[in-house]
Amino acid sequence: MREPINRGVTISTPVEQRTWLVVPLFNEAPVVRAVVEQARATFPKVVCVDDGSSDASVAEATAAGAIVVRHPINLGQGASLRTGLDYAMRDPGADYFVTFDADGQHLVDDALVMVKMLDSQPLDIVVGSRFLDGRTSVSPLKRVVLKLGIVFERLSTGVRLTDAHNGLRALNRHAAETIAITQNRMAHASEIVSEIGRNDLRWAEAPVHVVYTDYSRSKGQSVWNSVNILSDLFLK
Repeated sequence: MREPINRGVTISTPVEQRTWLVVPLFNEAPVVRAVVEQARATFPKVVCVDDGSSDASVAEATAAGAIVVRHPINLGQGASLRTGLDYAMRDPGADYFVTFDADGQHLVDDALVMVKMLDSQPLDIVVGSRFLDGRTSVSPLKRVVLKLGIVFERLSTGVRLTDAHNGLRALNRHAAETIAITQNRMAHASEIVSEIGRNDLRWAEAPVHVVYTDYSRSKGQSVWNSVNILSDLFLK
């Protein structure tokens, strides 16, 4: 069994200081400053990958204290995650990496629990699941579509997750280096699940609360987003 990699960081260094939050960013100016400020109260290292925003997202994220890496054109969330992970892994003191949404849907407390799981257990990746407790309210139609997606992922990858398209994930350095993300857009989530199985990564799930707001719904967090994920996969 592979043992945790010693990166030369003393064990007394708090796990929060050995973690980077990787935040894809596209036209989230109304909320990203508050999201980053709240995140940095726990995790001081945050990299936002601006994916060709046309609003004030870069200025707002920078004002909140994030490092901002920019794509000159819109490439998609999968590309943003790969860029952010590559940037964060340049830090030799970084052991863990969290993929975290810019629109306020994810909770910092959930991310911290997941990172501590990596730090205390023989795991490579922890995936958030909105179906492991009762905190997340999901419409009946969206629940059906997400459950169909779960069945598809289990059959195609052999990885038996309960929430295959949750964007809150915590990875150790081995997982961040190993997982290939070639799907630039929303199908990257399915690709990550496939990479977990293909590379025999040690995984677990953690219950998380996905906060659906009027703002996040206005950004396209609807049942059709789940349909688009499956379309991306079949059109690959």
